[in-house]
Amino acid sequence: MTEKTPSIQLDQISTRAPEGMEKDWCKEQLALLREELFELQNVFYAHGGYALLIVLQGMDTSGKDGVVRHTLSSMDPLGVNVRSFKKPTELELMHDFMWRIYPHFPERGKIQVFNRSHYEDVLVPKVLGTISREECARRYQLINTIEEHLIASNTLVLKCFLHISQDEQAARIAERRSLPRKRWKYDPADLEAASLWESYAEANQDMLNAC
Repeated sequence: MTEKTPSIQLDQISTRAPEGMEKDWCKEQLALLREELFELQNVFYAHGGYALLIVLQGMDTSGKDGVVRHTLSSMDPLGVNVRSFKKPTELELMHDFMWRIYPHFPERGKIQVFNRSHYEDVLVPKVLGTISREECARRYQLINTIEEHLIASNTLVLKCFLHISQDEQAARIAERRSLPRKRWKYDPADLEAASLWESYAEANQDMLNAC
């Protein structure tokens, strides 16, 4: 029996911006989009029939914080919540892996951003070898079921994967270590995660194909 080729193969997807997308032009377009997002948020809140969950995933240094800062800064903060899921606490580890996620699903009329998310609780233990492939598959199946439930309950689920290269990650970590204005972002764990690049790339590819 031959192994099925994954439909998404990250090493075949460019991490560079499409040709012709200059930085200045992108900034101009982003300014226009901010105005549109503000107007759309007002309509979204007034309608009150739907909630929006934005899930941001990506390698370390892929720019998740920047996406939140640059794209959502025009919105009314009363209608947007951002939650980051770091290493689970001892209390969280005593519960089902989704336990810490449940309270943060958005209410109707509101936007919830997950800067890292429930997917971290499959990616990290998979790379570190603390759960089996069978458990990974079970967790992804549960995540799919929960997301389908959210959609059926009028929560729109928008998932974004920020794709960067290994060389770009190394350059960004070096910047965090050398530039005073970025040094606050640096964590020695960044280097440990970078040393496991191939394992995380494989785990992310599995995630994208499973979900």
